[in-house]
Amino acid sequence: MTTTSATEAPSPKRRASASDPASHIPHGTRIVLHKRGTTFARTIKGPPGAPTVVLLHGWSATAALNWFQAFEPLSEHFRVIAPDLRGHGRGIRSHRRFRLADCATDVAETLRRLDAGPAIVVGYSLGGPVAQLMWRDHRESVSGLVLCATGAEFVAGNRERYAFAALAQILAGTTRLGSLASFVPAALARRLLNMRPSERDPVLVDWARREMSKHNLRMLLEAGQSLATYSSRDWLHQVDVPTSVLVTTQDSAIEPTAQFRMAATIPYSHINLIADGHVACMNPDFGRKVTESCLDVQRRIEAKALGHWPNPAHSVD
Repeated sequence: MTTTSATEAPSPKRRASASDPASHIPHGTRIVLHKRGTTFARTIKGPPGAPTVVLLHGWSATAALNWFQAFEPLSEHFRVIAPDLRGHGRGIRSHRRFRLADCATDVAETLRRLDAGPAIVVGYSLGGPVAQLMWRDHRESVSGLVLCATGAEFVAGNRERYAFAALAQILAGTTRLGSLASFVPAALARRLLNMRPSERDPVLVDWARREMSKHNLRMLLEAGQSLATYSSRDWLHQVDVPTSVLVTTQDSAIEPTAQFRMAATIPYSHINLIADGHVACMNPDFGRKVTESCLDVQRRIEAKALGHWPNPAHSVD
């Protein structure tokens, strides 16, 4: 493995707050992947001998921005690895068109480089399809799945799917003509965070804007196109690892009915509810919810190793 700034942070000591969002975020490591590029992952060792969780962020986010509420509670039980996906943050830069399957291969190779697999793979929004594709294409890297605010497909109906894909393709094509400034206006950051005026902490918004300014705009738009045309409906029913689905019940980006439909497709998945929208990851209680789902999946992984699998039915908390 070739790395630079190869550091692992100790387990954080205090919960993140909106006024101090980056206070506890673990250090990152740059990792050169053979013939793929240089990726970036934040890591926490966790307790000795702890199982590994991999955190895959959503579209237009970074690992830090998506998971800052979850690093602390997860690190009490797990080794944590949170990469920036290609084109996002400090993730891999490539002249190739963005593909979700490439992201899945990047993460699987990162696990091999860190000698960290198999892992519970946690996917949020865009990270959900990447997690699903990791199970499909790199099963040796996946011991369980946690899928949050995500689905088996993202644009309902062929007409809407093709319109969204065409728009993203046109926008992505224009950025190939030259480099664009990566500055993200504060208004856009607030809109993507979906915050009500009373909830807009200026420190949090400024930090989020700085995180988002690291994106490669062309790859970001191509990621939106890939997301619009994604579907796992034909094979998701074959998933054979313990899985938990966190449904964001007030989500306007990915309808809760689509999230429930995905959960119903996966054999013996457990369903947990988060009474929040698509930016539930900003909620201070989000870390606890994710940790509980990962612990639930880990218990079922251990039961599976003893031959006590599958579980008799879906459960809803």
